[in-house]
Amino acid sequence: MEQSINGLNTKVDWRSYYQLCKPKVVMLIVFTAIVGMILASPLVEAWPRMLFATMGIGLAASSAAAINHYLDQQYDAKMARTEGRPLPQGELSGSQVLVFAFSIGILSMIILLQWVNSLTALLTFLSLIGYAVVYTVYLKHATPQNIAIGGAAGAAPPVLGWCAVTNSIDPHALLLFLIIFIWTPPHFWALAVARRDEYAKADIPMLPVTHGADFTRLHIVFYTVLLLLVSLLPYLTGMSGLLYLVAAVVLGLGFLYYAVLLMKTSDDAVAMKTFHYSISYLMLLFSALLLDHYL
Repeated sequence: MEQSINGLNTKVDWRSYYQLCKPKVVMLIVFTAIVGMILASPLVEAWPRMLFATMGIGLAASSAAAINHYLDQQYDAKMARTEGRPLPQGELSGSQVLVFAFSIGILSMIILLQWVNSLTALLTFLSLIGYAVVYTVYLKHATPQNIAIGGAAGAAPPVLGWCAVTNSIDPHALLLFLIIFIWTPPHFWALAVARRDEYAKADIPMLPVTHGADFTRLHIVFYTVLLLLVSLLPYLTGMSGLLYLVAAVVLGLGFLYYAVLLMKTSDDAVAMKTFHYSISYLMLLFSALLLDHYL
């Protein structure tokens, strides 16, 4: 262990900066953005722009995540799920985090403006501000519907990807946005149910804290049913075919199974299983869009 000065390690591990980026979240964001790019244009024609767009969107998402770490550090220190993050552990200082966040954020905008297009840069910047500032600073602490409202920023990547290769906002891209927007509440509320005591300790008004776990479980079922219906829209609008339809129904029923199971039990382990399934659900659903597109 390195010696520390004023609680801050004198030697900074690169993994601390990597952790600031919330890599698992960013990988999912980048994946859905890439799906938007591929659905919008043939891969061979657009790959150079897609490469720069992927870099720019990934860096912007990482910048937003790092800013979130900085702004939430006092709350992270109170929660078992987040107390091991770099700032609560004293691995990085606030100034180091901000310099890193703004550096990669500026780099993302340069890449998008120089090698993609200004519309994608603008929308990416708005998404960054939406998550890092509007959600983190205001919505997260203002209303138990914070996730339902703030999910718009997290739902933007497919639109950003589509826009990157077409320089326009297509209705089909908005369908992908809608799927992630409706997916976000049941996904995150499942985690919030399992971690409700931690959110209460940190005085964050998540839905299970303000209205109770049972009320939240009912909302998870409602949103999951809505998600199942919304996920059919790509097929109903002719955007995708039978392969995607089968995948959407099977995956949606699987999500609904976990949601109903969660409503019938107070076991937090079921809530975590629902949370983890929701991540697999989104990845597999968007993978099905790609397979359907090419097959």
